[in-house]
Amino acid sequence: MLIVIALGGNALLKRGEPLTVENQRAHTKVATQSIAEVIAAGHQVIITHGNGPQVGLLALQGAAYKPDEAYPLDVLGAETEGMIGYLIEQELENALPAGQQVVMLLTQVEVDPNDSAFSDPSKPVGPIYTKEEADSLATKRGWTVAADGDHFRRVVASPKPISIPDIPVIELLLTHGIIVICAGGGGIPIVRQPDGSTMGVEAVIDKDRASALLAEKLGADMLLMLTDVDAVYENWGTPKQMPIRQISAKTVSKLPLAKGSMQPKVEAACDFANATGGHAGIGTLSDALKIVEGAAGTIISKHVPLM
Repeated sequence: MLIVIALGGNALLKRGEPLTVENQRAHTKVATQSIAEVIAAGHQVIITHGNGPQVGLLALQGAAYKPDEAYPLDVLGAETEGMIGYLIEQELENALPAGQQVVMLLTQVEVDPNDSAFSDPSKPVGPIYTKEEADSLATKRGWTVAADGDHFRRVVASPKPISIPDIPVIELLLTHGIIVICAGGGGIPIVRQPDGSTMGVEAVIDKDRASALLAEKLGADMLLMLTDVDAVYENWGTPKQMPIRQISAKTVSKLPLAKGSMQPKVEAACDFANATGGHAGIGTLSDALKIVEGAAGTIISKHVPLM
């Protein structure tokens, strides 16, 4: 099968952990070893990744230096795509047999400049804060903040991806058997001008939505979203919570889910399943092959039975 594997930013850097390269490399090694198992099982993969913690950290560092000269989010997105993509590329090469070619591609992703998300920020970025810290930063820096579990984080605009101009390049690389790492952090957000030219825009695209669009346009058989939660849960956060192993897109779309975390993953899964008839899986980094085989995580399909 052709599988698009989306690695969550919070899976590559655990919540509350120091945002060090050493921590990110350690988690990346776990992820790439898991991906190597999927490849060894005979599947062709394309890898995407999140960047929420990392892009938020870079934004903080820039603002601390000279706030009026801070780089915009599209440039920071490109920086994190290169940084995280490099770690994934190197660790995946180390985990695979010698000679397997891997490439990281900086990927522009087009969004609609009139998307309502620009007036309703929802994408969590950066480190976690207490409510008091978050309120103080919101006042001081003009941020929008929102709850993220028991903590708070900055949230930014997350417009829907509508086009990936680099699809022909990715297809060419796949034709030659090259493993592609692309659309990192949801891709670099761009908008198209009336004359056909493009320019970056202040936003962070949700990587699961971008991954679903990528998987659809490439004709992938499966979209696999790996995160720090082992499955989609019914009654999450209550004594009655239960993991869901298999479910239809229609049924799962009716469940109440956390906005900004599990909700966009499930929406991306439903979009992909409904558009292609393929399967979408959600689970932890270490369970990649088990999820593909239907033995772990949550599998979402247009219809049930699934696999």
